[in-house]
Amino acid sequence: MVVAGGAAAARERAVSGPLAEIEREVVGCVRCPRLVEWRERVAREKVARFRNEAYWGRPVPGFGDPRARILLLGLAPAAHGGNRTGRVFTGDASGDFLWPALHAAGLATSPESVRRGDGLQAVDLWVTAPVKCAPPDNKPLPSERDSCAPYLVRELAALQQVRVVVALGGFAWESALRTFAALGEPTPRPKPRFSHGAAVRVGRWTLLGCYHVSQQNTFTGRLTRPMLDGVLAEARARAEL
Repeated sequence: MVVAGGAAAARERAVSGPLAEIEREVVGCVRCPRLVEWRERVAREKVARFRNEAYWGRPVPGFGDPRARILLLGLAPAAHGGNRTGRVFTGDASGDFLWPALHAAGLATSPESVRRGDGLQAVDLWVTAPVKCAPPDNKPLPSERDSCAPYLVRELAALQQVRVVVALGGFAWESALRTFAALGEPTPRPKPRFSHGAAVRVGRWTLLGCYHVSQQNTFTGRLTRPMLDGVLAEARARAEL
């Protein structure tokens, strides 16, 4: 196992109670042998541009404000992003696109997220993923998705002030609906379909759809900065209702 962060990582742990317990369990999780092998192999073998860095090499827990009213939900950590830095959406092109927008929306204290323990704080925002380990080819197996699902259920239950969930992509959208159902809010019928800008009320939560901030979307113009800004503005407005 390859671990980075040391004292800086420990200082970042501002959460307590159920969220702290979830974080401890997530970071030590070995439920999925394929993901354990992959995340640790990537952390050992590295890539040339990060060959001198120590990788986190473990599951990546959620990050943010325990009193958040907005939850931002992705897919899984990137092999050389979150799996390296120890923070979701950090250290890769997706994070480079996302955090400036979050900062401009007043949801982060800095437009740059470098790694776990760098002092960045999320404001009224919790950022997490349904799958906590970096999967090969960014494609977790259904069994891996299901093994990890209880963590997200417990996260959302512990985040009692959350009113808006922003799903980055179809995988996150489906995971959010399954999480709501596990917490006693059945999926509406007909089942809401993911699209950019989609919005649906499920119990006390509003689910908003946004294209994922992956390079595949941002480099091709499928997701532009104004499009992301619009979803974040909508999230803030609905969270304040």
